[in-house]
Amino acid sequence: MKKWYTLFAVIVLHANTSFAQDSTALKIKAIESSFNYQHGSIKIGNGIGVIDIPTGFKYLDSVQAEKVLTKMWNNPKTDNMTLGFILPEKQGMLDEHGYVFNIQYDAIGYVKDNDADDINYDDLLEKIKSETKENNKEREKDGYAPIEIVGWASKPYYDKSRRILHWAKEIKFGTDSINTLNYNVRVLGRRGVIVLNAIATMDNLAIVKADIPQVLNIVHFTEGNKYSDFIPKIDQVAAWTIGGLVAGKILAKVGFFVLALKFWKLIVVGFAAVGSGIRKFFKRKKATSSPEEEKEPMAQLNAPTGEEEEKLEETKKEGE
Repeated sequence: MKKWYTLFAVIVLHANTSFAQDSTALKIKAIESSFNYQHGSIKIGNGIGVIDIPTGFKYLDSVQAEKVLTKMWNNPKTDNMTLGFILPEKQGMLDEHGYVFNIQYDAIGYVKDNDADDINYDDLLEKIKSETKENNKEREKDGYAPIEIVGWASKPYYDKSRRILHWAKEIKFGTDSINTLNYNVRVLGRRGVIVLNAIATMDNLAIVKADIPQVLNIVHFTEGNKYSDFIPKIDQVAAWTIGGLVAGKILAKVGFFVLALKFWKLIVVGFAAVGSGIRKFFKRKKATSSPEEEKEPMAQLNAPTGEEEEKLEETKKEGE
């Protein structure tokens, strides 16, 4: 008789587990279907640049990407948080393995690159680690896990001919058993930099590195906004150089280190519990938002002021 009870218990347990897994799969599918991806060319701001999505990739706009960052990954909301995500075409937002590139723009001015060949990146890494420990005091006050910079996942490299800087850090969030990969790309322009940050785990470093050559070709500044279009008498010079960009100071005000990849670490049962809430969140926002709120927010990219235009005209006359 005990054998029959045991067999019955096993069957019931298996049935419940299968039901939970099926339910979770349906919830994940529902959440994935709520995302609207785009392809082709996407304008940044008021036309300062264009993001060309290559074959094999897709784009998630800033409205949806911000919801993912704050509601699904539990990051604090900040100014200039995102202009959208780029991720592989065949990858879902909730896939267990993969990555996304978060896009931002910071109009900090023209970044001088004359220090690029003189930087000791090992010394710089130690400074970054020290500053991160200090910043953890504020993070923990706000209820977020402390951060540890483990080291370079890919040492900084500056392509002077293309004005593109890229590097990667290995980061540990709190007591997480899997470290986070933060792969950074900076494209230098006339009035600021376009920022691409890969959000992934260290397990996916090889995948990200393999896609980097394509990613470096995604962003293009338009004519008049390129690095070579800088006008010394008119344009603002940034307070940071190449070393400052690598140190992360440029994004200190927009929560640079808080883009932890949370969803790949959620257990199946736990995710089933939160999936319904996330799906309702997306539906609720769509129903209550005004048309203006649903538009993709653009980066605050300032066109030349009247005074700057006058200076430009004077400069042109002097040249003539």
